[in-house]
Amino acid sequence: MNFRQVEILLAVSDTGSTAAASRVLNTSQPSVSLAIARCEEVFGQKLFIRIPGRGMELTPFGRHKIAQLRELEKQARWVLSGGEGTPEFLNLGVFSTLGPRYAPQLVRRFLETHPDSEVRILEGDLQTLFDWLSEGRIDMALLYDFGIPSDFVITPLMPAEPYTLLPQGHRLAQQPNVNAEDLAQEPVILMNLPHSRSYFLSLLQSTKGSVQVAHETSSIEMLRSMVANGFGVGLLATDLQDAPCYDGSPLIRVPLSGNPPLHQIALAHRGAALKRPIIQAFTAFAEAFFNQRS
Repeated sequence: MNFRQVEILLAVSDTGSTAAASRVLNTSQPSVSLAIARCEEVFGQKLFIRIPGRGMELTPFGRHKIAQLRELEKQARWVLSGGEGTPEFLNLGVFSTLGPRYAPQLVRRFLETHPDSEVRILEGDLQTLFDWLSEGRIDMALLYDFGIPSDFVITPLMPAEPYTLLPQGHRLAQQPNVNAEDLAQEPVILMNLPHSRSYFLSLLQSTKGSVQVAHETSSIEMLRSMVANGFGVGLLATDLQDAPCYDGSPLIRVPLSGNPPLHQIALAHRGAALKRPIIQAFTAFAEAFFNQRS
């Protein structure tokens, strides 16, 4: 095997198809397929299976090997750059509803104090981040600490307090806080991302009646806009600045009463990753960054 073949394997894993990988690498699709076949011949096992309508998916053996090859790529990047010590390169996964609020500023400030480092941001929902951590596609993830598998190391950063969003003029908008019983009488708009949906529903489970889920969305801005335009009330945990939604309609943010269960904004990584100095440095920097905000 050579590094070009490793590059091809990683591209197919990232894009999910030989056609997309060939475009990314500016090579022909038959060359990509041939590289996969030769690597599978070397390893003696299948790395990918082709599923109609879904593209190329990794086998369990393939996930294991791809994780190893990603580590090999990082080592190669360091050797070829002429650096000393551990490679100063970090793949940071960020939860899609949390990332825009914190990740770009966090990474920018980290790079200002660590100019020799390189950080790549990859965005996904919680389940995707868990999969990427297991596969080695990312080194660590910025996320909420609910539903995280027990084999990941967690560094809590800051509490995330859930709240409700209401349209201007709503009957509950002038109250200092609202309880689950009040919200259960309203049509609710939910985030339907993996783990997020069950968490927000759990905030309303103490009510006697059934919860009326009016709409579901994977976009915070869609949720905010639907609330502002009267489609229902919303629940969020991302600490956003008070501002109108995209179409200019105003929103009212009201805390939840009754001591709702709090979760933490956190960093998650595999235990072995902590040996790398850049992981240690970024973790310490993130702790200080969020400590200033809490």
